Amino acid sequence: MLTSPWVVALSAIFVWWFSTGILLWRVRHADNRGPEAHLTSVILGLPMLFAGAWGYVHTLHDETVGGVYVAFLSALGVWGWIELSFLSGVITGPNTDPCPLHARAPERFLRAVGTVLWHEIVLLTVLMAMAVHAADAPNRFGLWTFLVLFVARVSAKLNLYLGVPYINVEFLPSTLAHLSSYFRHTRMNRFFPLSVTLLTFATGCWIERALSAGGANHREVGFWLLAALTALAVLEHWFMVVNLQDRKLWKWMMPERRRPVRGGRVPPSHLPDPVRRGKAKLLKEKAGRL
Repeated sequence: MLTSPWVVALSAIFVWWFSTGILLWRVRHADNRGPEAHLTSVILGLPMLFAGAWGYVHTLHDETVGGVYVAFLSALGVWGWIELSFLSGVITGPNTDPCPLHARAPERFLRAVGTVLWHEIVLLTVLMAMAVHAADAPNRFGLWTFLVLFVARVSAKLNLYLGVPYINVEFLPSTLAHLSSYFRHTRMNRFFPLSVTLLTFATGCWIERALSAGGANHREVGFWLLAALTALAVLEHWFMVVNLQDRKLWKWMMPERRRPVRGGRVPPSHLPDPVRRGKAKLLKEKAGRL
């Protein structure tokens, strides 16, 4: 039962949806209560980090279906805590200011990197530590899970920075309101087709590995999990260019926002030309009536 490709894929989809929802729900609750609640969330989430680290280490030599599932969930646990620390504003970067409206490309890029620098360093450090521990281990599915999440996240950040048509800032907490000023609304950027193509190719590679597992159930399950996770990353990328209203997947479970988010709007300089011109025209018309 647990080795069926459909069961594996549905399990990965459910874990992705549920874990994302719980994370967003907790961050919204903390946001409504104030900055101290965010730090409390990160501290209370430490058992998830420790359990993930323990599970990852203890499944490296476990070549069973159960071992692969635990390794997958352990990597998600470690990733989830790091994401919680980021969304809570505890581990982000040295720059917590919105991007100046007239910042040139080099300055804008450096400022954007500064908003997430410490977080990216933590992710890279954890990824390197996981790779070292898995050097001679037969069960590396936990490592590959974390690697897929890392690559997909970097790709998504670059696309948001370079520009995409649809950007959902509804779930951004007040601690990260300044991030929206580094997003850019455009029809398309040149990196998007490449990123989607590479992630789709990776999905195909995982599927090919699963089909050629040769009766090794644990390897087949592991590769199907990776294929489903990478396919979800592709889907999340398409959410940026196709208006599929992905926020509805979790909006129904979110409490109402009680504290206003400052700086959460995308600056006019980052909006498409027609929108910018339309706003300028409205301002001129209002000025003419005065």
